[in-house]
Amino acid sequence: MRKIQMVDLKGQYEPIKEQVNRTIQEVIDTTAFINGPEVHGFQKDLEDYLNVKHVIPCANGTDALQIAMMGLGLKPGDEVITADFTFAATVEVIALLQLTPVLVDVDPVDFNIDIEAVKKAITPKTKAIVPVHLFGQVANMDALLELAEEHNLFVIEDNAQAIGADYKHKDGSTSKTGTIGHVGSTSFFPSKNLGCYGDGGAIFTNDDALAHTIRGIVNHGMYERYHHDVVGVNSRLDSIQAAVLRAKLPHLDNYNARRRAAALKYTEHLEDHPKVITPNIVSGDPNAHVFHQYTLRLQGVDRDALVKHLNANDIPCGVYYPIPLHKQKAYADARYNEDDFTITNQLVKEVISLPMHSELDNEQIEYIVTKILEFID
Repeated sequence: MRKIQMVDLKGQYEPIKEQVNRTIQEVIDTTAFINGPEVHGFQKDLEDYLNVKHVIPCANGTDALQIAMMGLGLKPGDEVITADFTFAATVEVIALLQLTPVLVDVDPVDFNIDIEAVKKAITPKTKAIVPVHLFGQVANMDALLELAEEHNLFVIEDNAQAIGADYKHKDGSTSKTGTIGHVGSTSFFPSKNLGCYGDGGAIFTNDDALAHTIRGIVNHGMYERYHHDVVGVNSRLDSIQAAVLRAKLPHLDNYNARRRAAALKYTEHLEDHPKVITPNIVSGDPNAHVFHQYTLRLQGVDRDALVKHLNANDIPCGVYYPIPLHKQKAYADARYNEDDFTITNQLVKEVISLPMHSELDNEQIEYIVTKILEFID
């Protein structure tokens, strides 16, 4: 059996090695390292794939989320509602911009932001909602858009974990995640479903004026060299990373399909165990989940002891996430009431994420499942 990896980047690289190496070499040969043809080509390819008017590449996913907020003109003190159960980058950028983060609980089934909790959190100071499509599953975007319209709010999608996922609207139409709200952001960190070989990110929008603003922000506020029209940052996707992403993008649907197939195998083995809750695709549409992570809930099991057991058997795993954001020292706030975070506080004790990537094979999955059941039975 091949060594089990949490993410097998080498295995994914091998079939596309020749193309990736060639495109990287072309960038080096042309020395067009910044804003070169590969960046513009990838931007166009991704716009076509997502069916979105504007893709603005940038340096990483955290920058993408921050720049999206800057582009919307949010002001210090404005409240931004987001999920308590997610990676810190989501709330980090809110705080960095001196906005006021408002953390709310998540749904126990899909781990995405709880709509009723969002409703309760809206105040006259609320200006935006940031749903995170956590672990690769789409949040309830129709409900969030209805709330946003009712209260005149922006919806900023954190799509770092769900690129390629489909959302079926109530009217039957389908959109790719990241293109549904007013603006979306993603990360191309190497372990993502579409990852480069360093850092990278992008912002998506169908709003022409917003796209124009964001294009200035990512480049020091310049539209014309040395003319700084808006306050900006230096956040660009370099040409080598764009070349890698451009080579991998045509394979994204296949990568996601293979992740779904691996997830289905895990679920077939584990779904009937009384101590295990397997991932549930809430919409019933398999394309609504791209399984950036395959995350179980354990009940009546010593989760941390299971982690040690798996590691001792050469099986990597992860706990995403062990501490709620509202309990993190950087984001603790007297406004928060523990009774408002019952689901998140439970999830952080129960969740465990198993190896998940496009190169997992049945032999590896069988071994992983055997070692889990060996411990919990």
